[in-house]
Amino acid sequence: MRILAIETSTLAGGAALLDGERVVGEYTLNIRATHSERLMAAVDHLLQLSGWELESLEGLAVAVGPGSFTGLRIGVSVVKGLGLALGIPIAAVPTLDALAATLPFAAHPVCTVLDAKKGEVYASLYHWAEGAMSRDWEYLALPPEALCERLTGPVIFVGDAVDTLGGLFRARLGDNARFAPAGRRLPSPGCVGALGHALLLAGRMVDASALTPLYLRPSEAELKRRRALLVS
Repeated sequence: MRILAIETSTLAGGAALLDGERVVGEYTLNIRATHSERLMAAVDHLLQLSGWELESLEGLAVAVGPGSFTGLRIGVSVVKGLGLALGIPIAAVPTLDALAATLPFAAHPVCTVLDAKKGEVYASLYHWAEGAMSRDWEYLALPPEALCERLTGPVIFVGDAVDTLGGLFRARLGDNARFAPAGRRLPSPGCVGALGHALLLAGRMVDASALTPLYLRPSEAELKRRRALLVS
């Protein structure tokens, strides 16, 4: 199955092409250009280099969050459009699941932490079991101090929040705080594609019209709208 995978949950993101479980090509870029400026160019570039036609795609996979509200809307919108135009199935992949999948065979629990702004992180906890990362918690949005209170024993942190909160995790957890290498801390379009491939094979696809981002809290625009309604 030929799959296009899209990852736009964080500042770093991009696309990947997979032929079954094999990653044919992957494009990621960690700069402050918006995904709307670079995503379709990345997809076109991958298709051109691989020699694939857009019409040869048989499935789509997209990271649906939690993560950047703007980034997720862009990625989901692109996949919805392609799904409707091409008439192919879509797999909705939770971002934290795909992030944990970047560390297979981990001997310790893996804690995914993405910067949620406003003094919070998006987080969950995973362990390696039966050939896959198994999730132990629900998806959370909480202060990093509250996250540390939930953790016991050695844990490996992965995600963009490690760069800014690694010192806090170390101070709170001591030697129990372990960190993924810098090159393995960000979401991978290839991992999104791999999890999406498994979902599609299992028949767990999402209709394009029903595809929505996974938000753990209201956006700033929604909060402003609610405040305006209360005032009026």
